[in-house]
Amino acid sequence: MSTVDNRIGFVRGEFVPLRDAVIPVMDRGFLFGDGVYEVTAVIEGRLVDNDHHLQRLERSLAEIGIANPFSIAAWTEIETELMRRNELRNGLIYIQVSRGVAERAFQYAEGLEPTVVMFPQFSRVQSNPLIETGGRIITVPDLRWARRDIKSTSLLAQVMAKHAVKQAGVNEAWMLDGDEITEGASSTAFIVSASNELITRNLSQDILPGITRRTIIEIAKRHGLTIVERPFSKAEVLSATEAFYTSASTIAVPVIEMDGVSVGGGAPGPVFRSLYDAYLQDIMTQPAIIS
Repeated sequence: MSTVDNRIGFVRGEFVPLRDAVIPVMDRGFLFGDGVYEVTAVIEGRLVDNDHHLQRLERSLAEIGIANPFSIAAWTEIETELMRRNELRNGLIYIQVSRGVAERAFQYAEGLEPTVVMFPQFSRVQSNPLIETGGRIITVPDLRWARRDIKSTSLLAQVMAKHAVKQAGVNEAWMLDGDEITEGASSTAFIVSASNELITRNLSQDILPGITRRTIIEIAKRHGLTIVERPFSKAEVLSATEAFYTSASTIAVPVIEMDGVSVGGGAPGPVFRSLYDAYLQDIMTQPAIIS
């Protein structure tokens, strides 16, 4: 089993130990955050929702005018090789693509060769203790730019939000535009209303089109739940019967407290649990890449 110290990454076209990997100082990803990223969970040797993640990567690249350097099949082949070289059965694979290397200037030449960096992280996203106990969140102002639908590597607002999470001793921050929740610092926000509607913000340039969000909605429809995609307020969270958030790195986490106030009776609810269990069951029906 590989460790943090001897992980193998894919950097600028080669599989290399991460401790030896080098990125040029003049890379626009370093100088400007001029790039995008994607992350796929690995659960028991399976790439989770991977085609949808790679389709979102394609969209993010297109939105900022970077040519996708690989096809979905080629990306998947590299991910699979990273899994094998790192003996990665559970964890995450990150992809970062910058516009490339050039003299520092805001304007850029067309046709730069994109810089690709990929690396694994080891974790068991399906074994998060918060699944059983529930998580606590705070609210923070949404300070991000206007194109939140692009999975940009420019993450300073999220870094600040996550630092506030750490200082508060909680698990996540939900971002506020006025009194409306946009999304989490690294997650999609859901609530269950008293009338048993599953509510999450509608897709637009205001939020990232979450891949786990997409799958959870599909499962909820199979379970006969009514899905309502619209903005919702902080007050609605506090009056909800349940709340939870989703992401590739957590799958889903029930929310039992927001800003020190109990949510959903202070315990994970049955809607969350049914969706979470169904999500894992679907994953385990897929063939494993590595055993």
